[in-house]
Amino acid sequence: MRSSAPTAAHRFPSAPLLLLWAAVGLTALTPAAYATTPPAVQRALEAAINGPQRTPAFKKRDPYRHPLKTLEFFGIRPNMRVIEVLPGGGWYTEILAPFLHAHGHLIEATAPVAGTRGWTHRSALAYEHKLAADPAVYGNVRLEPFELPGYLHLGAPDSADMVVTFNNMHDLMFENVHHEVTPIFLETFLRSAYHVLKPGGVLGVVGHRCAPGTPLVKCFPMARLPQAFVIHEAEAAGFRLAATSQILANPKDPRNIPVFFLPPTLADRSAAARRHYAAIGYADDYTLRFVKPAD
Repeated sequence: MRSSAPTAAHRFPSAPLLLLWAAVGLTALTPAAYATTPPAVQRALEAAINGPQRTPAFKKRDPYRHPLKTLEFFGIRPNMRVIEVLPGGGWYTEILAPFLHAHGHLIEATAPVAGTRGWTHRSALAYEHKLAADPAVYGNVRLEPFELPGYLHLGAPDSADMVVTFNNMHDLMFENVHHEVTPIFLETFLRSAYHVLKPGGVLGVVGHRCAPGTPLVKCFPMARLPQAFVIHEAEAAGFRLAATSQILANPKDPRNIPVFFLPPTLADRSAAARRHYAAIGYADDYTLRFVKPAD
């Protein structure tokens, strides 16, 4: 972790680019607007993705996670109020924070340090330290407590333009003592997202795909969910599926093995197995854009 942060001049787009932002795309999006990203917005995203604030190990995953194409697909704009749910170590925070710094707002819905224990506490503390260590990038980021199972609130009604979550949908499932898996927390999250979004607002979801027809009780231990199930649950909460994308699809993934066996984790201790899983590559992921109906 850096002991001192580079100046804002080294972190953010130049004044001409900020003027271009003001000239394009700073109004509410219509459905047709998602088809193309204005050039100035694309350049701003590229600047954030290629910026010096990125962790080198995170940046190595760009060819697999395709952050530019994913955020363009969601229709993000620099003046939006965006909520990222369960940011983990901040892979996407490093991109969203500088992109939204000047004109927008970034809220990170994450477990609080206070009141948590074990791995959750250590993770929350590391994330909080990450943000505090670099105020030039993260000084405008606001943390919103979001903790399973008791507190899944995301904010005031009709207050956000976009809610995004990356590879967390399986974490919002619940397994009881009888090893029965239900979407109890997922349903609460989706209702919270619907509640906080403005009419016309976007829910952007990336998740690990399970083979169609696989029972949830088998998908859950693999950190996967069937795409059709996620769509069904979101629509049941009131969302409309606006589009799907194959940006993060991987046909080599058989979708019936635990995600943590695949890169970047490669959890299997056998050298032969690790070579096998490395050849498969990253998990086959669904990328979904939902909209809260304007009517």
